[in-house]
Amino acid sequence: MGSEHVVQGGFPMKANAGNATILALGKAFPHQLVMQDFLVDGYFKDTNSDDPQLKQKLARLCKTTTVKTRYVVMSEEILEKYPELTTEGTPTIKQRLHICNEAVTKMAIEASQACITKWGRPTSDITHLVYVSSSEARLPGGDLYLAKGLGLSPQTKRVMLYFSGCSGGVAGVRVAKDIAENNPGSRVLLATSETTIIGYKPPSANRPYDLVGVALFGDGAGAMMIGSDPELVSENPLFELHTALQEFLPGTEKTIDGRVTEEGISFKLERELPQIIEDHIEGFCGRLMGVVGYDNKEYNKMFWAVHPGGPAILNRMEKRLDLSPEKLNASRRALADYGNASSNTIVYVLEYIIEESKKMKKEGEGDGGWGMILAFGPGVTFEGILARNLAV
Repeated sequence: MGSEHVVQGGFPMKANAGNATILALGKAFPHQLVMQDFLVDGYFKDTNSDDPQLKQKLARLCKTTTVKTRYVVMSEEILEKYPELTTEGTPTIKQRLHICNEAVTKMAIEASQACITKWGRPTSDITHLVYVSSSEARLPGGDLYLAKGLGLSPQTKRVMLYFSGCSGGVAGVRVAKDIAENNPGSRVLLATSETTIIGYKPPSANRPYDLVGVALFGDGAGAMMIGSDPELVSENPLFELHTALQEFLPGTEKTIDGRVTEEGISFKLERELPQIIEDHIEGFCGRLMGVVGYDNKEYNKMFWAVHPGGPAILNRMEKRLDLSPEKLNASRRALADYGNASSNTIVYVLEYIIEESKKMKKEGEGDGGWGMILAFGPGVTFEGILARNLAV
């Protein structure tokens, strides 16, 4: 399926036969809403810490991340029940997983239910489940608990993607796309769910990246329904998923380094990450764009649904690809409203893409046609999908 599907002078808004489509989106969040302006004082109070230098550093980071609000599972009740979470050097992996396993399942169920409601068909029509999380660990996995919570058939075929980090959401879309296209008539529920409790720690000068995480990351869940050959009477296709590509960059394994320890997950992130992404983004996107005959001078003809790992990554991409500022609006809005919610965030970005496209269409401009769904994660791994916006 290649460039023969491009229509000169415009783009067909009907999905090509056999190609997977996103049929519905859903999201869910914990009840704790954190305003970035109040985060610093609250975090140091909750962790019983008082280091003026670290406090000033976190305040600076909170401004540079561009995040305004986030949702978090962490609460006063949790800290009262598990005060050891704020004690340096205390083994707490058991407690963290007890909290996280329950929290991510609850959010995944709620996001999936929201998605299924928008989809408009019965739960019994779901044939496959793909579940993504870097915030839990157990046997059986969260995919089974999600299937049980939704009342899915025991014959539902399940796939679990653990510890893919920020690229996990788009990786899940790629896997769901492959399943949908190779199983005619199937309907694949993709769910993602994350909480920062797995890595929540008190501030420490020995762990400078932890403060970046405090200033940047949020919790939540996302869901998509994906299937080929949509029933247009009962389904409303949003995006056609044309071509998917995954690539890792040799020699960058330590750039995003996460380890499960007795104190939860610890991350180290090298400063070179935005530069690495900038150096390789053109070649990666070019391999996808070439499928439909686009060249690297036509970036601004496309929509861009980019996982907002942080403002530096978005700024570097915008500069390297010479994108018009509005092209990354959806990503910047998602970052401001929800923080970097890891694998979930691509769902929030796609929702904003649809919202902005409909607004532009109403104003007589329109922003349909081809676009990119992108995310970057440990590896360093690039995940990308060439897609068409069908929602306009």
